[in-house]
Amino acid sequence: MGKGGEKGEESGECKAQIPLYTWEEIQKHNLRTDKWLVIERKVYNVTQWAHRHPGGHRVISHCAGEDATDAFQAFHINPTLVQKFLKPLLIGELAPGEPSQDRDKNPQLVEDFRTLRKTAEDMNLFRASPLFFSLYLAHIIALEALAWLMVSYFGTGWITTLLLAFILATSQAQAGWLQHDFGHLSVFKKSSWNHLVHKFVIGHLKGASANWWNHRHFQHHAKPNIFKKDPDVNMLHVFVLGDTQPVEYGKKKLKYLPYNHQHEYFFLSEYLHQQLVKVSTRLALPKTSSLINGLPVQVSKSAGNFSLISKRLSRCQLGKQLRLGSNLCVRGSMFLESHWFVWVTQMNHIPMEIDSEKHKDWLSSQLAATCNIEQSFFNDWFTGHLNFQIEHHLFPTMPRHNFWKVKPLVKSLCAKYGVQYEEKPLGKAFVDIVG
Repeated sequence: MGKGGEKGEESGECKAQIPLYTWEEIQKHNLRTDKWLVIERKVYNVTQWAHRHPGGHRVISHCAGEDATDAFQAFHINPTLVQKFLKPLLIGELAPGEPSQDRDKNPQLVEDFRTLRKTAEDMNLFRASPLFFSLYLAHIIALEALAWLMVSYFGTGWITTLLLAFILATSQAQAGWLQHDFGHLSVFKKSSWNHLVHKFVIGHLKGASANWWNHRHFQHHAKPNIFKKDPDVNMLHVFVLGDTQPVEYGKKKLKYLPYNHQHEYFFLSEYLHQQLVKVSTRLALPKTSSLINGLPVQVSKSAGNFSLISKRLSRCQLGKQLRLGSNLCVRGSMFLESHWFVWVTQMNHIPMEIDSEKHKDWLSSQLAATCNIEQSFFNDWFTGHLNFQIEHHLFPTMPRHNFWKVKPLVKSLCAKYGVQYEEKPLGKAFVDIVG
């Protein structure tokens, strides 16, 4: 009895030594030089760790002063492994009287969403199909091979050039959706394998930087459509978005562009997207000097197949007119693919709520910023399953071929708590962007 009592006293002393914090105290630590966050009621100081965070320091900083449990589960495919890195950062726990959620969030809604996630895990919906992704990669490679064969067997006539531009645009768009899968760690069980293939697909098939993509895209998922946190809506020098920003900057008379015409010059933003990818690639990837059409130019070692096709066409052509056709093919492909990319990625977000941080729970914040597009074989293929944007945002590491299986569960939960679940036809989604 004595020994047992001593052990009990020691255990009680250890427990008492763990610092306990209130939400009022935790919410003060949301500064650039002072960042705390909560995961499953445990309090972590991530101020120094943020700069070593594999997903970038900004994405973890956006959750400072908040309960980051759902974000933590959403982004990591092996939370147990990641907990080892969190252990040295542990500084305390929530006080017993404190709720598990901050800022008066609905605790039952949060709990039901976590139960839904556990149900999806039990249904093996986070397990990828090797056959699906193998066939998907194969169809991209087949399109690239078809482009080469067309140049080799049909020459460089105008009809061939136009068809070639369309085929290359299609392969590049599909490669874009595929790199998105690997970037979200939704294919392999090990993060390192996903990262490796992601670098190959986005670097060698797309000619862009994996680090640049990760840095921006995970911020978007953590805080979609939130000013100063989602880089996809921080475009003040080009657009004012949502209902509040136009009024705010109208009062301040800040005007970088004629925003009253932004619905018209939006159609030029696809070209801006091209230039952004090119600049990011030049900054992030090593370069080598090469010759195209007899002129020295800088080409990234991983600048994608556009440059390779261009050089192949150039070797087959003589004279300025044919070189013009070569350039038209490459530029036309990039123009088509950029339109494809911008319209598909913006149709789910631009028409939705865009505002400052409101500290909603994970389910409500994602549903406010995203909408779905009706399912069909074409829509699934054309959008890379981003027509299931709601399910993708709730479960970013879930393989896309399982979105349709979890969709009924998500709709049921939204109906239970009156959270709007918006779904629309593809054509209306495009029209709503301009609206």
